[in-house]
Amino acid sequence: MTDYFGFGGKTVVVTGASSGMGEAAAKMLIDLGALVHACGSGKRKKITYSPQAEYYYDLSEKAALDQLIDALPEKIDALYICQGISQGVNPDLLVQKVNFLSVKYLVEALAPRIVDNGSITIISSAGGFGWEQSYALCKQVIACRTYEETIQWYEQHPETYAGQAYPFAKKCLNAYVKSQVFNPLFIDRRIRINAICPGNTKTGLTDDFNRSTSRTGDPEEGKKIIEQIFLARWNGRWASAEEMGWPMVALGSQLGSYISGQVIYIDYGITSAWLTDG
Repeated sequence: MTDYFGFGGKTVVVTGASSGMGEAAAKMLIDLGALVHACGSGKRKKITYSPQAEYYYDLSEKAALDQLIDALPEKIDALYICQGISQGVNPDLLVQKVNFLSVKYLVEALAPRIVDNGSITIISSAGGFGWEQSYALCKQVIACRTYEETIQWYEQHPETYAGQAYPFAKKCLNAYVKSQVFNPLFIDRRIRINAICPGNTKTGLTDDFNRSTSRTGDPEEGKKIIEQIFLARWNGRWASAEEMGWPMVALGSQLGSYISGQVIYIDYGITSAWLTDG
C-alpha cells in the first residue's frame, strides 16, 4: 500500500508537528518512507518521535518565520501546514498572525522550492464554515502583498475579527485555498493546494477551545456547548488527531494527484446537515 502514496525518499515539511494532527501526519509520513522535516513551536511541547530534522520557531513573528524558511530544505516534495492556536486564551491579533498570516507567508515563501506536481495541504477548521459570506473581507486580507501590509490591515480593521478571531482566520484560509488555486505561483508548476476542515477533534488545544467557548472560561461548560453544536444531533463522538492526520496525508500524496483548490470538511457530515436542512 505504501507505493500508492508515493512518499518513499521524498522530502516533506510539516509545521505544527509537535502535537495533535500535525504530529499524527508526520508520524504517518515517516512510516510511509518520507524524509520528514518537522517544525514545532518553541512555546509548546517538544517533538517526541524521530523525524529527519526538527525545528522550533515562534510562528507568530516574521523574523522567526524568516529564520525557519532559511533553515528548511531547498527542495520540498510536499508541504503540510498544521500550526494553529485557539481564541479567547490568546489575543485576537495573535490568532490572526498564527492561524492565517503565518500560513500564507510560509506557503508563498516556500512555493518556489516545491517540486513540479508537488502539494500544499493546510489544516483549516469547520470553524471556518460559511466563509463564502465573508469572502469580500477575506479577499482584502489575502490581497495584502507583504507581511507588514497584512498587519496594518488587521490593525486598521479590528472590528472584523474581535471576538471572532478563530473563525475569521479559518474563513480566510478557506478563501485563500479557493481563490489561489490558479495563482501562477502554484498552477504554472502544477502545485496542488488544498485544505481540510476538521470537526470536533481531541488535541492538545481541546481545553483551550473549551475555555474560549464558555463565557465564564469554564472548560466543562465550553465542552457541553461544543458537543451540543457538533455532536448532539447525531449522538456523535470526538475524532482523534489521527482521523484528521491520515486523510490530510492522503490528500497531499500522489493519491490526490488531480485534487486541488478543495476545502474538505472532515466532520462526519455535520456541516452537510447545516447546509441542507439547518
